[in-house]
Amino acid sequence: MWSIECPGACQYRCSKTAYKKPCMFFCQKCCFKCRCVPPGTYAHKEVCPCYNNWKTQRGGPKCP
Repeated sequence: MWSIECPGACQYRCSKTAYKKPCMFFCQKCCFKCRCVPPGTYAHKEVCPCYNNWKTQRGGPKCP
């Protein structure tokens, strides 16, 4: 179910960034793992704890 919804949800999530390709790549990776994409184009990550808490090796946010 979610794999079908990820591209559309991420398309909207990444619609206002100048870095569309990396945003889409990481958003979809996060969406497939977490089965959730926060609403809006920025912030509101607390709605999806998995999406919000997944960090890079350096400790930064992995999901846009």
